[in-house]
Amino acid sequence: MSRPPRSKFSRLARLGSLTSRVSGSYFGQQVKGVFQNPENRERALKKLHLQNAERIVDTMGTLKGAAMKVGQSLAVAIDGVDLPPDVARILGKLHDSAEPIPFEDIRDTIEGELEAPLSELFADFDEVPLGAASLAQAHAARLKDGTQVVVKALYTGIEDSVDADLGALKTLLVTSKVLRRDPAEVAAIFDEIRARLHEELDYYQEAANLVFFHAAMADLPNLSIPNIHPELCTGRVLTMDRLVGQSADAFAESASAEARQRAGDVLVHTFYDMVYRLRTLHADPHGGNYLFESDGAVGLIDFGCVKRLDLYWVADYARMAIACVDGDQETMMAIAHKLGVLAKRDAAAEATLWEVARIVIEPLRHDHYQCGGAADNVTAQLAVKAPGILRHRALRSPPELVFLHRALGGVYTLLRKIGHSANYGALFRLHAVHAIGVAEGRIEDGSPVVNMDEGR
Repeated sequence: MSRPPRSKFSRLARLGSLTSRVSGSYFGQQVKGVFQNPENRERALKKLHLQNAERIVDTMGTLKGAAMKVGQSLAVAIDGVDLPPDVARILGKLHDSAEPIPFEDIRDTIEGELEAPLSELFADFDEVPLGAASLAQAHAARLKDGTQVVVKALYTGIEDSVDADLGALKTLLVTSKVLRRDPAEVAAIFDEIRARLHEELDYYQEAANLVFFHAAMADLPNLSIPNIHPELCTGRVLTMDRLVGQSADAFAESASAEARQRAGDVLVHTFYDMVYRLRTLHADPHGGNYLFESDGAVGLIDFGCVKRLDLYWVADYARMAIACVDGDQETMMAIAHKLGVLAKRDAAAEATLWEVARIVIEPLRHDHYQCGGAADNVTAQLAVKAPGILRHRALRSPPELVFLHRALGGVYTLLRKIGHSANYGALFRLHAVHAIGVAEGRIEDGSPVVNMDEGR
């Protein structure tokens, strides 16, 4: 167990050193490349990408806080990241459990916040953490009445590191050419990440998120969201009911086909309901936040990162997606320009956007589509075509899309893992039309999404 550095100076020193090493390594390779043939130059650059990815992982994983959180998001949260598969794999290590900090620190935080010894607050409290993440550590406990709970406590001083970490990381990622985008676009993306991180550091906000989702999605079959225990919650400590279940990997290996299909149904309906009806999105979709029961029921946890979307923005996004599915390129581009995806109308940029968008919506164009099946080549196609977006300055990633597409990518990854199949196009259109109807005043906001012929 180890404590991450708390002082702003020590954290900036580590990130500054990392930035210098990464930028210096690329400058050195640029000089060497002059004397290398194209094949050797490409091989050396690939090796350098891997080395720098390892450096980033080592430093961010040690620092925790915003540094680790942004590192976790690199491959999925930021549009326009051009990462070789091996680099993405290395950065993916940051999704693994972080090294826990000493229990004494966690005890001090909880007892200080709740103003009582653990022995008075809980019947039992497990000193071994359930998990250690970038911002906090979670422990299992039992209340005096026997209720099994999870207690999550922020790391000491983690709030003070966010802005400094993000500023240093933005410099690092631009310098190392991991983010090769317009500076204004990068700034907007990091502003969006900063806003969500500050929300994640406020456990009163997360408690409110849990209360909202628990009530708003109570009628969705086979989905569980934990209740909170307000008397054991503060701005830095959150106590909630403990949900049980397997990881996505374990579930995919052991569950029956029927259970896997049921779980996939839950994931799809939950995502569409959040985006198009609630306009409030659980935006941290990595596998550790989903707990799968053997019958396919799903528990959803960790509501610190939640993105709220504007009513009219969601309606326009729905119209844009419908146009793409329907093959209406002109309408899609007009809306993309309105939403800021296209900074200006540019034929070459529009051709690239259309090609990539049609790959993304491929599962919506069939009456039946199996994620992860033999015909599912979305990921492979995107690996080839998506980097082309980097060539066009006219193509942008508006802040609203950062966490929406992060969530979409996370859900799609889970669906591939469990081999789910459905008529995704029909489900999407049902929810998209609902969102448009709400924005146009034809459907009551917050009402259930229903098929007028069949019901939901």
